[in-house]
Amino acid sequence: MGSKTPEDHQQTPDASNSGGLKPANPDPKASKNGSGSADLDQGIVSDEDDDDDDNAKGEARMNIASNADKKKKRKRSKKKKTKHGSLTATELKQTNPPRVLLSSLFPVEYPKGELIPYENLSRETDEENRYNSRLWDPDFLPDYRQAAEIHRQVRHYAQKELIKPGASLLSIAEGIEDSVRALSGHPGLEPGDGLKASLGFPTGLCRNHETAHYTPNPGDKEVLLDKNDVLKVDFGVHINGRIVDSAFTIAFDHKYDNLLAAVKAATNTGIQHAGVDARMKEIGAAIQEVMESYEVELDGKLYPVKAIRSLTGHNILRYHIHGDKQVPFVKNNSSQKMEEGDVFAIETFGSTGKGYTRDDGNAVYGYGRNENVSAANLRLASAKSLLKTIDANFGTIVFNRRYLERLGVKSYHLGMRHLIDQGIIEQYGQLADIKGSYTAQFEHTILLHSGGKEVISRGDDY
Repeated sequence: MGSKTPEDHQQTPDASNSGGLKPANPDPKASKNGSGSADLDQGIVSDEDDDDDDNAKGEARMNIASNADKKKKRKRSKKKKTKHGSLTATELKQTNPPRVLLSSLFPVEYPKGELIPYENLSRETDEENRYNSRLWDPDFLPDYRQAAEIHRQVRHYAQKELIKPGASLLSIAEGIEDSVRALSGHPGLEPGDGLKASLGFPTGLCRNHETAHYTPNPGDKEVLLDKNDVLKVDFGVHINGRIVDSAFTIAFDHKYDNLLAAVKAATNTGIQHAGVDARMKEIGAAIQEVMESYEVELDGKLYPVKAIRSLTGHNILRYHIHGDKQVPFVKNNSSQKMEEGDVFAIETFGSTGKGYTRDDGNAVYGYGRNENVSAANLRLASAKSLLKTIDANFGTIVFNRRYLERLGVKSYHLGMRHLIDQGIIEQYGQLADIKGSYTAQFEHTILLHSGGKEVISRGDDY
């Protein structure tokens, strides 16, 4: 989720023509390929030799083989029941649409993200740094990895089944959101349930020059996806307030390939330069250099791809999608730097337009609770009642009108206006570049461990 600064060919997120759905890293013990033999121990990425583990696995395979004949002689067990509760975890498979609880698919541990050791290996070998770096509580990594795997499975479903020419944006948003709630096991219809696990913010579905912060809302005119559209899909998943924020762009026409490739390469450049002690001004300069090395030809005219300077990446705090640090996509004079234990959303936006966005006034994206403003002096009864519902169901998680009406809340407009006027609730609008331009976005959440970074939301799609 971007932070503002002080039947045709389908272009898939990996910038390739793909006809099938790629697996979402089904092996919970298999890491991505960011670091040959990288592993993690309570926030430390390690490159230790795995020979002993391999030998143990080899012996285990031999034992299994030697017992195979014995098992064949045993009496056959009764036919397995078809209900999920009657199957072992390894026999369970995700359904379409995704509705199998993720904890049932991964009863031991959730898949790791892409593990990348820092180039400065002294952080791995210095004993003091190794053992003073465990900044996270024991639930931190399981929560984040569960949220990331939910994101991967849901977006794969969306890419394959939901996002097609002619589909309504409302059906895409609800398909994503219903799947996230199902996999987390928290429908969010009872007070407090949505604070345990749910969406990290409303699903963003922005077309073409619309850059960030549009989601379908009650009363909106139905919007259908066109085969000429460039669609940015930005959604978040949280488990116990640990938010995974990741986004991708889909187009159905080859002519947008270079635009998507530019932004994807820029985001990966940001990830490459991120790490403990990395400075925002250096990351921003590297991102801009890569992104603006691309051009895209549209209908016979050549357009430079511009890094959007009015949006930034950002750190993520518990139950807060935007923290106090920003990662610009352009050269800047920021004195901020990344620190061990930080969680960042590394995202970039590229445009064929001006490279600058404004609130176009056409739509309200959502609302967020300002916890620094007291509600003690509220007098309007409707505002008090609405705030009680917001605090019980969302806390500081960003929400929208659809989410309120899903809870059965009615006649809330006057109360909401009063809360906004008092500064208790902040309102977020849609952001867009100039009409006629096209924008793209790619985004990943990364965790900064002591010995390396984990691209927690990395998948086989992007």
